Amino acid sequence: MKVRWVNVCLGLVLVGTLGIADPLWPQTSSNGPEDVRTVAAYQLGGSEGIHLDGHLDEQVWRSATPATGFLQEEPDEGAPATEETAVYILYDASDLYIGAILYDSDPNGILAYQKQRDAGLGTDDRFMWILDTFLDGRTGYFFEINPAGLMGDGLLGAGGHFGVNKSWDGIWEARVARRDDGWSAEIRIPFRTLNFKPDQNTWGINFQRTVRRKNEETRWNGHRRNQQLFRPVHAGRLSGLHGMTQGIGLETKPYAVAGYRHTPADPDPTTFPADAGFDVSYNVTPSLRAAVSVNTDFAEVEVDERQVNLTRFPLFFPERRDFFLEGSGVYSFSPRSGVNPYFSRRIGLVEGGPVPLRYGARLGGQAGRYELGFFQVRTGTDERFSEDVPSPYKVPGEDFTVARVKRTLFRQSSIGAIYTRRATSRIAGQDPLRDGHTLGADLDLFTSRFLGNKNFQFEAFFVWHNERALDVTSTFWDRTSRGIRINYPNDIWRIHSSYREFGDYWDPAVGFTRRNGFRRLQPTVTFAPRPGGIPSIRQFEFEVQFEYLTDISWNLETRKTDFKPLAIRFESGDRFDFQITQLFERLDEGFEIRDGVTIPVGNYNTWEWEVSAHTAGRRAISGRFVFAGGEFWSGNRMRYGAGITVRPRAGVSITPEFEKNDVNLPEGDFSTHLFRLTGQWHVSPWASLMGNLQYDDVSEVVGLFTRFRWIIRPGNDLFFVFTHNWDNMSARLLDFDLATRSVGATTKINYTHRFWPQITRKSADTIVARRISGSVACRGSPSARW
Repeated sequence: MKVRWVNVCLGLVLVGTLGIADPLWPQTSSNGPEDVRTVAAYQLGGSEGIHLDGHLDEQVWRSATPATGFLQEEPDEGAPATEETAVYILYDASDLYIGAILYDSDPNGILAYQKQRDAGLGTDDRFMWILDTFLDGRTGYFFEINPAGLMGDGLLGAGGHFGVNKSWDGIWEARVARRDDGWSAEIRIPFRTLNFKPDQNTWGINFQRTVRRKNEETRWNGHRRNQQLFRPVHAGRLSGLHGMTQGIGLETKPYAVAGYRHTPADPDPTTFPADAGFDVSYNVTPSLRAAVSVNTDFAEVEVDERQVNLTRFPLFFPERRDFFLEGSGVYSFSPRSGVNPYFSRRIGLVEGGPVPLRYGARLGGQAGRYELGFFQVRTGTDERFSEDVPSPYKVPGEDFTVARVKRTLFRQSSIGAIYTRRATSRIAGQDPLRDGHTLGADLDLFTSRFLGNKNFQFEAFFVWHNERALDVTSTFWDRTSRGIRINYPNDIWRIHSSYREFGDYWDPAVGFTRRNGFRRLQPTVTFAPRPGGIPSIRQFEFEVQFEYLTDISWNLETRKTDFKPLAIRFESGDRFDFQITQLFERLDEGFEIRDGVTIPVGNYNTWEWEVSAHTAGRRAISGRFVFAGGEFWSGNRMRYGAGITVRPRAGVSITPEFEKNDVNLPEGDFSTHLFRLTGQWHVSPWASLMGNLQYDDVSEVVGLFTRFRWIIRPGNDLFFVFTHNWDNMSARLLDFDLATRSVGATTKINYTHRFWPQITRKSADTIVARRISGSVACRGSPSARW
């Protein structure tokens, strides 16, 4: 009890301290007003146009003053960049243009393996930038490209202070070109893709460049390691904007899908499904967007990666469906506290299989100091077949409501609330349920000025839900979760401590939880020095993480200590980790870990070690390796894992992965195997083919997923998807004793059309100029501007 109140009291002290101090700090980024850089945008004249080809050869680029003088974040913080970068900004009424020249003294050393949209660029040279269109220092847009023309984007601020939500796909375009002295890029971002205040003539902006062969990161503004590109509070300024327009803000996106499916176990094994639907979106204000989706389809969504579960708790799988990913950052709730009052995979998925989404409505964006998110979804009744049940059973239709609001506090903090509702249709023969309601609040206090220039954070949350089952009685506190978290995330020292409580009946109707009925304290201390005297090593890491978990009555259930006596980040980009784990677990009831093998009730004290290595992705052949062993429940386990990626040329990669557990227990010995083979061929950033073949001997299913995507124009896509699942009858993959479980093929096309107001003479002149240069189609064509 003392532990809880000590944490609470310390949290209240911190709240008071931050609340008093934060408003007194200057509303600037970096270390003071003199450190905020400004770049002016040049407004195009009526006859000036840009031919988007990656070459900055139009005379108008020379009319803009470039952003230069990038400084290193890595490896030598504050030193001038070893390779120069110049960034130019132009705009007209409808589009923002960015031109970048990325000089390189060794053009043959430029790395560009990736071409797939939003692919990770840990392998490549890259150029990134952010736009803080509200100049609020906390939200914004993220973009990135590489020398092969890859385009990546995402939303800032709504997923936390330390990352970017790359689920957002804006409609914009980039072209790149190689030069004798490096590479260059031309980018066009329509103002219709962004939310902003039309009367605000200054935005936040920042740029970052990676020279991968040197592992060098340079930034235009806010170059310190504690600042990071993803924190808009440290951005520079883009000035001189006026006269921008989003048009009438109306957009439609119809789709059509047709396919073939064969499932031998179903009474009607062969079907030819076909469907159509559409999305309509409208900018209620330049910063607030509403959308309606009818008959939403997810045919193009990639399958989940298989995982082998040797715990007694469910696994977490990330969301992959665009409908739920778009604008999802606002729904992030106390993201590093392990609480999920809203988890979108509870909608439209039952036992891993999809149910139809009849319609959905969304509203998201900003209104003053408030960030808003709301959606309403209706799923339809569906029939399912099971090998154990001769007749089909029904999955009921459901209504889902989710509402989220966050209000800004001070410079980098916020307070928020969330509400969810789940209403299940009643079906004869099935137990009725009450409507499920969940209500929660979270507080996030963050400052980058602690002790001068350090980051510090305090988080708190509280969530309650009602009881859905009619025959279950539980108290208010049984159905709540609550917690606090203190975080000191900095370069050399990283310290955090969290405390949380989940009630015995904690199970939000539209949420996710791995475990309930516990109280948990978890402090962590990490020391990561940078040894200047060892040229090959960039950073060491030493860490201790402790977890003390009891049931609600304070009876110890889990005590875990992770020791990391050594981790090394090399200048080459390679990494080595060594970790030791001491674990105590108390089981009040046994659980079946594998068919026929049950872990009995009792207390278990175990030690385990793990060695892992990751080689730098910039190499044509890279890999990761894990080797672990030690005590496991009442016996022992050896664990092996490996993955190797081969990149024979830009846009092509092959990755075989393997994971094995050899478990020896008094209750029975067993092994688990997981194989995955992924291949990708990206002809260009606009056309790609990928495949995924997976097998594990727990489910005994072999699964193949392949997808071809052609981006006809930004916003207009053609997909072809083929899937084939086999039952491994012998439970041994190499015997090839396989029987088809299901096979299917689907074609889907979607089309985006943006409605435009009557063209003025000025905009007509601009369009004519661009048409002459061959860069855009006429008004009324697909995607209009592209």
